[in-house]
Amino acid sequence: MPAMHDSVTLPASVDAVVGLLQDQNYVCDRPLATALFLSLKLQRPLFLEGAPGVGKTELAKTLARALNTQLLRVQCYEGLDVAQTAYEWNVARQMIEIRLAEAAHEVDRAALARNLYARDMLIERPLLQALTQTRSPVLLIDELDRADEPFDAFLLEVLAENQLTIPEYGTVVATAPPITLITSNRTREIHDALRRRCLYHWVGYPSAERELEIVRLKAPGAAERLYREVVGFVQRMRALELFKAPGVAETIDWTQALMALNGQQLDATTVNDTLGVLLKHQDDISRLQGGEAARLLGEVRAQALP
Repeated sequence: MPAMHDSVTLPASVDAVVGLLQDQNYVCDRPLATALFLSLKLQRPLFLEGAPGVGKTELAKTLARALNTQLLRVQCYEGLDVAQTAYEWNVARQMIEIRLAEAAHEVDRAALARNLYARDMLIERPLLQALTQTRSPVLLIDELDRADEPFDAFLLEVLAENQLTIPEYGTVVATAPPITLITSNRTREIHDALRRRCLYHWVGYPSAERELEIVRLKAPGAAERLYREVVGFVQRMRALELFKAPGVAETIDWTQALMALNGQQLDATTVNDTLGVLLKHQDDISRLQGGEAARLLGEVRAQALP
């Protein structure tokens, strides 16, 4: 029998993880499937690191769909604080309580304080929501490297104990422990204390064969020659010293853009005209336009994918 995560039925093996994700059109290699299976089995957060666009965020979304459970997402950025990620007090309701107490000449300050910081005065944000669901949600802490370092320390209690201590109220312990995935694009180092509480997996760029499989699934309807030339071209681009190499997401976007232009295969003019779909920095585009793009295209045609 498969393990149970509250009422969420978890896959019973690594192969089952691969199949579960594949049913949702997510192509997962065995090392990543193994890391995810162990995260689910051991009830440990999974920390995913890698370049942007390789499928880290999409994995959490896909897992939530596959398990038919809620996805709760904390999108990290500089200046993120507790009120935006965990909870805040309903100040408007607290002020009403104070005015009502004053109007009634309420003198029991202890009782008033208890009312002001009662459970129903809390406004739940994703981290607290993740602990109060009756069915285990998928909690995605996305692009943690964009948040300030002190936020790493704030997360430790949630990740290690599946609980959150609110100074004015007390400790909220998870009803059904969340399935937690953390992503980072490695723009800064994440604190070791947080890493130790997680299982870790580096999500790299896929092989040509795997990327071809992904693009066929995510951008259906293109000519087979176009699929192969797009993947071959992008794979070669990643070997260049670019400011930001294209991820799998950009490969999919480019394929869809070429399909919109009724492309059946790559040609130098179309490649130059659509580089802005693949590359997001002008220096990279300037480097590829013209001779470099023609050279890569020549290589693709000279050595087709197997």
